[in-house]
Amino acid sequence: MINYHLIITGRVQGVGFRWSVYQLARNAGIEGIVMNKDDGSVYCELQGPIEIVKQLITKIKAGPTPYARINKVKISTGTPQNYHHSFQITH
Repeated sequence: MINYHLIITGRVQGVGFRWSVYQLARNAGIEGIVMNKDDGSVYCELQGPIEIVKQLITKIKAGPTPYARINKVKISTGTPQNYHHSFQITH
């Protein structure tokens, strides 16, 4: 089990980005959160089996919606959290 924190910059707000990440994470069985930040970026915590999390990160980097444009994805390692076996869009 791995926990990664991502900060995604580019055109990622107002384009369905959080909803797309939510759907991908739920379909993959990944736990965590995704939220818009005041600086225009999106913050995401992904937790689950390392290979599945890495596959999800690859999809995020590619832009999970055709309207998003990803400039940069900063990834750091977090510690496992209790997300109550869910993935949520938070504010």
